[in-house]
Amino acid sequence: MAVRFGVDIFLKQVLDYQHQRFALVTNQAATTATYVPSRQALLSAGYQIVTLFSPEHGLDAIGDDGKLMPNGIDELTGLPIISLYGDKLQPSAGDLADVDAVVVDLPDVGCRFYTYLWTLTHVMEACALLQKPLLLLDRPNPLSGRLALTEGPMLDEAVCSSFIGRWRMPLRHACTFGELATYWQQQRLPSLNLTVIKAEGWHREAFAQDWQPSFVPTSPAMVNAEAALLYPGLGLLEATNLSEGRGTATPFQLAGAPWLDANPLTAQFNEVGLSGVVGRAITFTPQSGNYVGQLCRGVMFHVTDPTCFKPVLSGLLFIKLVYDHQPNQFGWAPYPTHVNPTGKHHLDKLLGIPDSEILFEQPISSFTKTLHKLLVCEAWVDEMRPYLLY
Repeated sequence: MAVRFGVDIFLKQVLDYQHQRFALVTNQAATTATYVPSRQALLSAGYQIVTLFSPEHGLDAIGDDGKLMPNGIDELTGLPIISLYGDKLQPSAGDLADVDAVVVDLPDVGCRFYTYLWTLTHVMEACALLQKPLLLLDRPNPLSGRLALTEGPMLDEAVCSSFIGRWRMPLRHACTFGELATYWQQQRLPSLNLTVIKAEGWHREAFAQDWQPSFVPTSPAMVNAEAALLYPGLGLLEATNLSEGRGTATPFQLAGAPWLDANPLTAQFNEVGLSGVVGRAITFTPQSGNYVGQLCRGVMFHVTDPTCFKPVLSGLLFIKLVYDHQPNQFGWAPYPTHVNPTGKHHLDKLLGIPDSEILFEQPISSFTKTLHKLLVCEAWVDEMRPYLLY
């Protein structure tokens, strides 16, 4: 499948914008279809990029999760970098005073608590407020655009809004940034002058492995397409005392702890018979995150069929199995970050619903029934249909 990203299409439109000065919101993981960094390709084509804005993990996309990112100078282009994960999350009037428009080219992994999405919303708000046009260079969703695979919970915006989920939407959204931006422009920011440059050659049924020969790591722990598939479920491990594989070669593809009774838990997980995934008992020693330098017993998850795999359901059921099987060892844990220094209520913020830990106190039969109600997103699918671009 020959897919060209929004940036590839935009590169051919330079004559339409040759007299405009741009700020570019991007990072190292945003490339052309031939793996040239977007900022380099745009400058080489003749675009006047005068300022770079970077999201969480910094322009190089290697900063630690949740760590404040400073301003700086880009070694590749010599341009100034203004961090939108430092002393502010949104560009200021001064930042945009000397630019005619803002261009956004950021990768995504199709999950609500991946923060590049919320950097986009802050940039949208700044552009609406300061009357700066916003050009969004769209990219395919690596988890596909299959709306049947959308998973909740829907974010309770009134009580659980945060930088890992600001606005009401499901956890796995099955949309592109261009589609979400179009929706939010219509629903929330009608004064925003938004132009979406669509990708070409992508269809909603396709996953990253179908259209991207080699996955570009989008952040330090998002290293391959399978990690992205598992992330909406195994990212929830951040709120527990389990390791989610940070500091290993396969983060977000495994779960474990020195105390985990891995063999029976693996058997229990596989006996549930979830579609498209199988667990395998392993040992590993993380070099960062939980249990640094300690031998952990755990489970590695293998996605056997992405077309029917439900990562949120799988992740929540795995946590419930550990919760029930080892209640004296399992625990909930805070997850301090730059935007949530105490790290409290992290599971609520990840799932987007209040008092989420109470769900796990139910017997497994009622827990499973509750999950199926929470994860259904039919209303979201109907709501988004008018804004789909592909």
